[in-house]
Amino acid sequence: MGLFDIFKKDNKSKHASSDNGIPGPTYLDNLTEPIIDPKKLQAHEWRRKLKSSDGQTKFKIKFYGQQHPKYVDLIIGTDFAPSFVVAIAESTGQEILLFDGCKHGYNALFFGDYSNEQLNNRPANNFYRDREGNDTFEIIISTYYGIDYNDNEFTDEVDNKGFIEVNSGSKIEFEKAKRDGFDVINILVINDTGQTLGIVSEELS
Repeated sequence: MGLFDIFKKDNKSKHASSDNGIPGPTYLDNLTEPIIDPKKLQAHEWRRKLKSSDGQTKFKIKFYGQQHPKYVDLIIGTDFAPSFVVAIAESTGQEILLFDGCKHGYNALFFGDYSNEQLNNRPANNFYRDREGNDTFEIIISTYYGIDYNDNEFTDEVDNKGFIEVNSGSKIEFEKAKRDGFDVINILVINDTGQTLGIVSEELS
């Protein structure tokens, strides 16, 4: 699926909103709202618009990482560590984590092996601007859930309290692992002129 396919016109869409029953990442609970009349919404896709605790939808973005040398709108990791992306509410300064490549996604949860330095020495001190110099955006987040977590490979590892051990050695609730262990994340931003840009596009399985 191309990064911008979800924004192509689809008159056959059966969804009045993007609330299709998929719960999405736990760390974004109560910080999003559904998309009205979403285009090309996939059955295994969670898609929402970011919203601050006080209902604001305009954000600045700061990140650890670099912008892709060819596709300069995209934020990617460095040779040292994966990217780390945070939204900052324009009105209140509230910071909302959008994506941490060391912690989010199937590979990070079940196969990631990051040092304390990689985990803790990634200052998000780069501020994102688009090619026209815009630095404030609405934000659309999509995560995809193509992993079959009901397979015995996973369910056999769940203890009697509903927890599963992840690669870090810690145990987390299996339901949390399923929600935060998505296999793809796309983050798109919309600037004040209505232009849509993809700033994160990661396959994570």
